[in-house]
Amino acid sequence: MSRFVTGKVKWYDAEKGYGFVVPVEGGPDVMVHAACVRAAGLTHLEEGAKVSLTVVRGDRGLQATEVVGMTEAEEVEETSESKEARPTEIAAEAEPQGEFLAARVKWFNKQKGFGFLNVFGDPADVFVHMETLRRHGFQDLQPGEALCVRLVEGPRGAMAGEICRWEEVVRP
Repeated sequence: MSRFVTGKVKWYDAEKGYGFVVPVEGGPDVMVHAACVRAAGLTHLEEGAKVSLTVVRGDRGLQATEVVGMTEAEEVEETSESKEARPTEIAAEAEPQGEFLAARVKWFNKQKGFGFLNVFGDPADVFVHMETLRRHGFQDLQPGEALCVRLVEGPRGAMAGEICRWEEVVRP
């Protein structure tokens, strides 16, 4: 069942093919895929722009099915408190902590540019971004694949800051 939502563009990256909108009524962010943006005759969504969307609740939260309208972004002076770093910025700038931990890929979607790992012995998901993969020589990840990961702390929990193949750390 779809519903109508208005909000402000939190961020949008045309290269990655998606971004997020913060609903004015509150609640979880809405993921907006590039296909919706292109279907509306747009090439991108400007950060801070007001948008009207048709959304549905999917397995991973709210997702836009249509961009109904967009107005220009308002000029807002950013403060360190108002700017939330993107996952790519956090993973690139933060120093990974501790030893490498054994992990398995829960899922990874190359088109979306992200996925999740599980560290052995810990049920919490660890976010992994495509840019982290590229920085460490990976092109893709497969569910169940064994890896070693060093973590960084992001605003929503643990993130992969450094990854390597299991064989590179564990030697017989």
